[in-house]
Amino acid sequence: MDDRAASFRSVPPGATTIHPLILCGGAGTRLWPLSRVAFPKQFLPLTSEYTLFQETALRLRADTIFAAPIVACNDAHRFTIEEQLREVGVRPRQILLESVARNTAPAITVAALWLASEEPDALMLVQPADHMIGSLDAFLGAVAKGMAAAEAGHLVTFGVRPDRPEPEYGYIRSGSSLPPFKYVLGVDEFIEKPSRDHAETLIANEAFYWNSGIFLFSVGSFLEELRRLHPKMVSACERALAGASAENGETLRLEGAAFSENLSLSLDRAVMEHTDRAAMIPVEMEWSDVGSWRELRDLGPADDHGNVVAGDVILSRARNCYIRSDHNLVAAIGLEDVVVVTTDDAVLVAKADCASDVAGVVEQLNRRNRPEPTQHLTVFRPWGSYRQVDAGERFQVKRITVKPGASLSLQKHFHRAEHWIVVRGTAKVQRGDQSMLLHENESIYIPIGLEHRLENPGKLPLHLIEVQSGSYLGEDDIVRLADNYGRT
Repeated sequence: MDDRAASFRSVPPGATTIHPLILCGGAGTRLWPLSRVAFPKQFLPLTSEYTLFQETALRLRADTIFAAPIVACNDAHRFTIEEQLREVGVRPRQILLESVARNTAPAITVAALWLASEEPDALMLVQPADHMIGSLDAFLGAVAKGMAAAEAGHLVTFGVRPDRPEPEYGYIRSGSSLPPFKYVLGVDEFIEKPSRDHAETLIANEAFYWNSGIFLFSVGSFLEELRRLHPKMVSACERALAGASAENGETLRLEGAAFSENLSLSLDRAVMEHTDRAAMIPVEMEWSDVGSWRELRDLGPADDHGNVVAGDVILSRARNCYIRSDHNLVAAIGLEDVVVVTTDDAVLVAKADCASDVAGVVEQLNRRNRPEPTQHLTVFRPWGSYRQVDAGERFQVKRITVKPGASLSLQKHFHRAEHWIVVRGTAKVQRGDQSMLLHENESIYIPIGLEHRLENPGKLPLHLIEVQSGSYLGEDDIVRLADNYGRT
């Protein structure tokens, strides 16, 4: 933890407070095989020791004008978000859980409605959780420049001066200045992901900027415009909030049926392309949406031959490559402009200029119902993690890690029995009516249908090997009788 993880400073009396909203959706398919649906790129440490999500949360610690963040995310990522915020000492004001993904416009609408119920004229800063900003001072300066325009009713976005033709980005064509606001420009056009030839034409014109996907506005002005353009979306989001269930003081699960009525629309498509309130602040802040392996190569510290490596990698006569191993040793010889990424269950090899085509590979895997786009072999849970070691007909072997003080649910299985062997630490086991402690090198057998629970009563992580055997070994063969995390 660095000094950015200190407590939020108090806001000076009379100063305007900005309420950050961190959008934490998205699967990051262009960074497969590292990014997957169950653990997408925003939760990975790709550009520093912190994850992209943690970097976004810490960025908001740098100034007195920010309140504690609101986070909008998929229900499946709740515990990952809570854990990653805890690791950097950030306590959220509210976490809004979506049962189904509906793009950015509905997520922002729900957050704006929730905030407006307490502060109708509040300023909200919308940020994706998976972007990189190299210049914190430039970012904070741009936000400060946009505050007066946002308070006056403009919907402010931030345009980044492009330094290359990037067909994977959206573009903004700026208009004339908007007096009396210094540094604020009108918006004449939004262009979504042009061809490379078109992008080359755009960056030759100084009126065009990359669309950063960061927005600043008054929630009152935003909701007024949304009610004009998409009244059904506002209605659905209002009902999703009215029927929401509180998981704890900081977490709110939106009512799923109402929220799913929303069309899947980005904020640009829903509002910004149709409003006359759009405004833009030009900013040079070393921004990237970290959307491809080529971008990560360009962002990383390179050796004398332009190579960026991570993990156990040996190079010989390689130039301008990005090579990352999260598992085995990778030796690369005589490669140029190539991306190699290995995990414990997949390997990606691509020319650097083809790295944006990875999403197409993921689509093929999904059509074949392969597990690799969705889940890593290591699966994270609120109590710890498990990792598949081996599997075959009627058996499966896992390595389980339980965090200190954590416990799995009280549960039973209809189709499998389990053998647990403690490798390190102490396990507290409830087995039917029995309760016992197991130490290193001790084991226990859990028959089919017997209620059981595993707990780590110690101060160090608990490691054990689980051997499952039976006619069906799927993760859905579980009946939870009691759970500390509200799962069913």
